[in-house]
Amino acid sequence: MRTPLFASIAGYVFAGYVFAGLVLAGLVLAGSVFAAPAALAGNPPAEHRYLPYTGSVPACTDDAVLGRIQSRFAQKESEYWNSSLTIAGYDRFHELGYRTEGRSFIPRRYCTARVLMSDQRYRQVSYQIGEGLGIIGWGFGVDFCVSGLDRNLAYAPACRVVQH
Repeated sequence: MRTPLFASIAGYVFAGYVFAGLVLAGLVLAGSVFAAPAALAGNPPAEHRYLPYTGSVPACTDDAVLGRIQSRFAQKESEYWNSSLTIAGYDRFHELGYRTEGRSFIPRRYCTARVLMSDQRYRQVSYQIGEGLGIIGWGFGVDFCVSGLDRNLAYAPACRVVQH
């Protein structure tokens, strides 16, 4: 008994898809085997990329950085925790590190300072300043954590996430 023409054409088409899939999988596997050593060998600094970073990150004592921390802290306390607590002032600044992950990552500066709160208590604030991490990648970005006031444990334990 002869196989209908449609069934034999469908079989050839299916076999063609299977063969193409196997060839594609083989190419991907070969590419990953040969590309891995090349990727490890050349890990260029962030300043040498197609869209490079400059390595210019504001200092720990920069007024724009401190102002951003102050305003965002007040906003967070007011909106999320129904608290009137604010940052009244800063002192005892200390830089913990600059580009501690290596030169091929986004340039970041890690800092800590003592803050006087509106309740007249001193606390520690830890913060990181990253190049190009502002809104839509424009300017610097700041992540911060005030010790004892990380109520949702976003930077737990004890603000260590931003103290890299």
